[in-house]
Parts: sequence; C-alpha cells; structure tokens
Amino acid sequence: MFTAATFNANSVRSRLPIVLEWLGGNLPDVLSIQETKVQDPDFPADAFACAGYHVVYRGQKSYNGVAIVSRVEAEDVSFRMDDEGPPEEARFITAKIGPVTVVNTYVPQGTAVDSPKFRYKLDWFARVGRFFEKHFTPDVPLVWCGDLNVALGPADVYDPKRFAGGVCFHPDEQAALGRVMEWGFVDVFRKHCRDEGQFTFWDYRLRDGLKRNLGWRLDYILATKPLAEKSTSAWIDRGPRALPKPSDHTFLVAEFDI
Repeated sequence: MFTAATFNANSVRSRLPIVLEWLGGNLPDVLSIQETKVQDPDFPADAFACAGYHVVYRGQKSYNGVAIVSRVEAEDVSFRMDDEGPPEEARFITAKIGPVTVVNTYVPQGTAVDSPKFRYKLDWFARVGRFFEKHFTPDVPLVWCGDLNVALGPADVYDPKRFAGGVCFHPDEQAALGRVMEWGFVDVFRKHCRDEGQFTFWDYRLRDGLKRNLGWRLDYILATKPLAEKSTSAWIDRGPRALPKPSDHTFLVAEFDI
C-alpha cells in the first residue's frame, strides 16, 4: 500500500505541531506541503527527522514554499519546472518516492480576473503541462498534487452561482487545468467520492465557515491512469481544520494498492 497526502500549511512552522501529530497518526508514505512560508535555512527539517521522516524543500521568506515529506529518502529531486527564465517563486518541487514520482505544486492564486497575475496563472498551467509532456509519459506511476487554486466544478465550491466567473472558479482556469489533466491524469478524490460539500479550504474570514461548511475544493491528488486504477480510497480529513490555530486548508489523502 502507498499512501499520498497533500496539505497547504499556511506556514509550516506555525502549523508544525498539527503536521507532526497528523503524520504520527496516519503514517503516509509521502506528504506534499505548500505555503511553507520559510526560507530554507529556517525550515524545521530536524523536527521531521525526529519523527522518522525525510524532507526536501524549497522556500522563500513569508510567501509560497513547497516541501515533500517521505518515509523513504527522496530521489531525483528537482525544483525547476522548466528553463523559461531564471528560478522563480518557490512553487514547484518533484521527487521520486519509492515507485512513484511526486510533483508538488502551489499554483498562483491569480488575485483578480482582470489582473496580470491571472494571465500569469494561466501561463503557469501551460508551463506545467509542457513539463509533464517533456519528462513523462501517461503510463508511468506519477502523482501531481498540491493546492491548484481552482475549483473544477459546481460541487467544488459552496456557492457556485455567487462565485461563477471569479478567480479560482473561472472557466479559463478550469479549462487550463483540464487541458493538463487531459494529458493523462485522474482526479483520485472524485473517482471515489462524487458527493457535494466536500471541501479542503475554508476562508478564515467567514464566521463559522467550517461549521457552516462554506468551503472550496482547491487541493488535489491527480494520478496517471495506471496508478489511479490502483487507488483504493481517497478522503478529506476535516479534523485538523477544527484544531486551535489551524491552517485554512486541511489534509487530502489517497491510498494506492502498489
């Protein structure tokens, strides 16, 4: 069995007790973390080592940051999506974890549909699509996970009529993600759960947002079809979102019979 999980920590140091407790209780083979919000010299690698995990990471001060935590040492680690310009924000990391290659991304949010950052977001999806086409084929065991900052369909946001056409729920974003998925990815969570109201993010600013389930599904575990066929379950663990001082996201998990 191979268990993969993803979590936007919104500061790995602030959420370290939550992450370590979750690792200890669930023992995943790999956990992808986004928004670590810490420069590399200050990343709490020793805490993960003491918990029995290896970790590779790339960060920057106050914003972004990605990490892959694994029970076996990561191989073929890379922090570059492509050679289109100099190294940029810390949003991308890939590594081979046992038999599976894991690509962990924190996709730009886009800010507003009429902003240059929205166009940057669409271009970012195109670039990651070219990365997959260049380095892999759809028949290899590959997982793409992370905070993709897109709700793909009406079931993935608590008020689809209200948010239609807005950032993170815009048809251009949905199409951009869809084009990458058409290369050969399966939405593992949706393979196992078609229910509405299944979210991974609840905005801090909404009073009782978790209790009222005013959420979005922005976090994904996407697997190439041969690997997805071996998935046995996938679920969202809402518990950590209800803890004191939580992230605004929670853990998404998938299990594969490999």
